[in-house]
Amino acid sequence: IINPPQGAILALGAAEKRAVVENDEIVVREMVTATLSCDHRVIDGALGAQFLSAFKQFVENPALILV
Repeated sequence: IINPPQGAILALGAAEKRAVVENDEIVVREMVTATLSCDHRVIDGALGAQFLSAFKQFVENPALILV
């Protein structure tokens, strides 16, 4: 439930190890699930998706925050 004056809620799950394919090899990496719930009267879904995409880039490459 999103209560005013909130426009969105970001939920992060616990990190868990998962098998992923990297350079045609299966490797184990820690993965986190991120979920964004938006009040569409305040924030368009496309804008929320752009935010999650930028959030993902910063989590994967923290040095980008300094640029």
